[in-house]
Amino acid sequence: MPAPRQLKLGAFMRPASIHTGAWRYPGAWPDMNFNIAHMRRSIQALERAKFDAFFMADHMAVLNMPVEALKRSHTVTSFEPFTLLSALSQVTENIGLVATGSTTFDAPYHIARRFASLDHLSGGRAGWNIVTTSNPDAALNFGMDALMEHDERYERAREFYDVVTGLWDSWADDAFIRDTESGIFLDPEKMHVLAHKGEFLSVRGPLNIARPIQGWPVIVQAGASEAGKRLASETAEAVFTAQGNLGAGQAFYADLKGRMEKLGRAREHMKILPACLVIVGDTVEEAKEKRAKLDSLVHYANAIGSLSIALGTDASHFDPDRPLPEIPESNQSKSGRERTIALAKRENLTVRQLAQRLGGYAGLAMVGTPQTIADEMQQWLDADAADGFIIMFPYLPGGLDDFCAHVVPELQRRGIFRREYEGRTLRENLGLPRPANQFFS
Repeated sequence: MPAPRQLKLGAFMRPASIHTGAWRYPGAWPDMNFNIAHMRRSIQALERAKFDAFFMADHMAVLNMPVEALKRSHTVTSFEPFTLLSALSQVTENIGLVATGSTTFDAPYHIARRFASLDHLSGGRAGWNIVTTSNPDAALNFGMDALMEHDERYERAREFYDVVTGLWDSWADDAFIRDTESGIFLDPEKMHVLAHKGEFLSVRGPLNIARPIQGWPVIVQAGASEAGKRLASETAEAVFTAQGNLGAGQAFYADLKGRMEKLGRAREHMKILPACLVIVGDTVEEAKEKRAKLDSLVHYANAIGSLSIALGTDASHFDPDRPLPEIPESNQSKSGRERTIALAKRENLTVRQLAQRLGGYAGLAMVGTPQTIADEMQQWLDADAADGFIIMFPYLPGGLDDFCAHVVPELQRRGIFRREYEGRTLRENLGLPRPANQFFS
């Protein structure tokens, strides 16, 4: 009898909790996002629980919400992901280290070099979350007056990916001879000069660092628009997605796996990982009480700020006690806007109700006992709606500790989550192949 499929689990750690009220929860660390001791303690707990990856998103602007919301937000200050993950690589051995790298506001040579360095520092545990960045305030921090158009951002991202992976393949794996007798350090026949000139980018190469241990760091992608799904089907090895229910998860899973198969890619070479807020209690009622307490800590100013971000327009002037008005398309995240409008229509929510939902967390949530949470996760796995989850903790450290101490053992008991790591690299643990060098056999 074949062994059951196993879940892959990542931990979403920037912000340390996605929930706006997390830093105010009794017993929580209010400074979690900017405290290295807390980060170190958390990643080591996740590694003991055999998590696949520690996932660091990134925000490239502060003023992405009104000041009334900003002053209550725990996301304002945080470590730069590469700096933090480089430090954490030295106090861990197996857990993957995934960082966001923007294809709109960074240069491919910088991205290639940083991720190659992180992969070498960690012994092969780096992953690159490709994002195009949808926050218009970020453009103002990088010499632009406005955000690049949505589809153009994705066209640039596709070319950016080609350049970065080409730079990672600048050297054959055995290019560095280091022969002290002959005095030959490297074989120039095993060096490739990329000499890329495209629509958006011009990069000569080669990269001034050896090929990453994994060949390429694992490629992660999170877009859900048509352009985002096209990019994911062509490039992604793990997809961080927001699917609010089992049916939506099954549809997204079938769509994306089908797209990659049409491109000649094997289904098992992409792991689809929906984001999931998990709140654990000894009883379902206790878990629901925790959720209610958490939601009660969200101020309306934060809630309406979250709604504005989701819609891509300032919602502060909307009548809070009327339905959501017509929302024109914007140049920000299209999938986030569509999900929010659909939620408001489906549940007939007022602006105030919708804002409060988003101000806490409006996505997939599993709230219950270790057994009921494991039941839901197993259902998603068995129904081809997910290959695993990106876990969002309701508050730190308690929410993380509850999941590691109670849910993980239940998943292990059922045989759907590992008891030991399969290998030392992130690719090995995710069951992904090491890519061949494009320029050297």
